[in-house]
Amino acid sequence: MTNDLSNQLWTANQDLAQACLEHPFVQGIANGSLERWKFAYYVGQDAFFLQAFARAYSLAAAKAPDWIGFTIFHNLVGGVVEELRLHESYAAQWGVNLHSVEPGAATRRYTDFLLATAWSGDVGITAAAMSPCMRLYAFLGKQLADGGIPNHQYTDWIRTYSSADFQPLAQQLENLVDNYAAANALIYSTYRYAMLCEQDFFQAAWMV
Repeated sequence: MTNDLSNQLWTANQDLAQACLEHPFVQGIANGSLERWKFAYYVGQDAFFLQAFARAYSLAAAKAPDWIGFTIFHNLVGGVVEELRLHESYAAQWGVNLHSVEPGAATRRYTDFLLATAWSGDVGITAAAMSPCMRLYAFLGKQLADGGIPNHQYTDWIRTYSSADFQPLAQQLENLVDNYAAANALIYSTYRYAMLCEQDFFQAAWMV
């Protein structure tokens, strides 16, 4: 097993990753039983989040100390755009207006944290703040698709995050963590805070 910083950070937060996997919102996606209005709320909130996520990538790209880092951050924005297209298809299907989303407290807390980090921090800490989202969703997609992707109303969600296209995006971001971040207390606390934001995000959608 690799001892890269990104792996150390992920390993140190397995308790939160497992808690997200076992969360009733995620399990409702897994078996198709999640109420549609809860998922519709999540789609709107996640679209708002992803727009901030793309902006944070762009800020990190502008700050990248070398051209390789710039191009990787820039390319990762494209992955977010693809995710937003999926949300637009959900929105059209279920009548969610993505242009009038009012961010909830959990959503705003997460996006404010990411953008503040991207504006004020260096590339390494920004990558560390963003990495939990990508790695967690790759993990959830893989776990939910284990044994075969089920056929129900949330099949597309599971297919997207378990796909061979999404997994490398998470790895690219983790490579940026390894290239630019230092193993210190701030990096560890930043990563964990982002993981806690992920857990809160699912909880907020579950409680609608």
